[in-house]
Amino acid sequence: MSSRSWFSKALLGWYAAGHRDLPWRRTRDPYRIWLSEVILQQTRVDQGTAYYDRFAEHYPTVHHLAAAPDDDVMRLWQGLGYYSRARNLLAAARSVVNDLGGRFPDTVDGLRALKGVGDYTAAAIASIAFDRPAAVVDGNVYRVLARVFGIATPIGSTAGRREFAALAGELLDPVHPGDHNQAVMELGATICLPRAPRCAECPVATPCIARREGRIAQLPVKAGRTTVRERHFNYLCIDVEGGLVLRKREARDIWQGLYEPPLLESEAPLDLLSFRKALRDGLGAGWKVTGQHGPARHVLSHQVLQARFWEVTPPPSYATPPGWRSVPATELDQFAVPRLIERYLVHRRSKGLFAQDQLSTIPG
Repeated sequence: MSSRSWFSKALLGWYAAGHRDLPWRRTRDPYRIWLSEVILQQTRVDQGTAYYDRFAEHYPTVHHLAAAPDDDVMRLWQGLGYYSRARNLLAAARSVVNDLGGRFPDTVDGLRALKGVGDYTAAAIASIAFDRPAAVVDGNVYRVLARVFGIATPIGSTAGRREFAALAGELLDPVHPGDHNQAVMELGATICLPRAPRCAECPVATPCIARREGRIAQLPVKAGRTTVRERHFNYLCIDVEGGLVLRKREARDIWQGLYEPPLLESEAPLDLLSFRKALRDGLGAGWKVTGQHGPARHVLSHQVLQARFWEVTPPPSYATPPGWRSVPATELDQFAVPRLIERYLVHRRSKGLFAQDQLSTIPG
């Protein structure tokens, strides 16, 4: 152990004395640990726990998940966002079953070879499930290390990633790597918070450089800003027995594999006249516009969506394009939809367009 062993000793003692009792911490099963790590990426623990429990119930082993239909998994994932994680989850599960005989790799390199598994997730699984001495570095770890050791190198820079990864590896307890990693993450998640950290309860408050120098609010340093793209979605809400026409998003874009009403995307917001023109130009003449809901603003990590839901009726002779599916209200809850569409469905039900017993409330 390094000369900085005080760090791990303090955190391991604090963690053992009273960490949160989370279901994935009661097992060494790499499948369950992997499942929790994928779900908890960019997801709060209170929300992610319910999804973890549902996935573990529906798919108790990697074999069950690998055999699941894509649409069933996407439906269970609905509400978590970042749907590429669900697609990668399925791909990795099928690879473990079909290529590895149902056994998860027990090394960082082997785990990293699975679809959707990056450095952080590989290190977490390897250390927790297999006691491999691999240090994790995520947002919580960046924050803890930046403050305790007073590091001002931007965390998003190449130099920053290297510096923090090297320090995390130096601090790691090689005898208890899984507990060490979980202790650092737990500290960042519950004590060393981005705002209003609970320094009085921190096991390493005394040696913390940021606390001593009054730099807590300045650390960690983030480099640059992510460009946010604004998009304008115009949904065609075509009534079908109280339900809607839906289509599956197949392009390599947001929400791939989820269902939504047919969409016309525009460069700018459309009023009634400009929407009618876009509808005529895109799908031909004869469409009637009978209502409109919105705009509804939906914020993603790098995009802001401005959506309008246009209630329309196609001309009698209109040939339904391939991929459009007429879904009555009684079957709508069988389709995985983005949260934006879910909110619209709830709106329609509240307006009496769906019978109250025809659309169940979607959890999450």
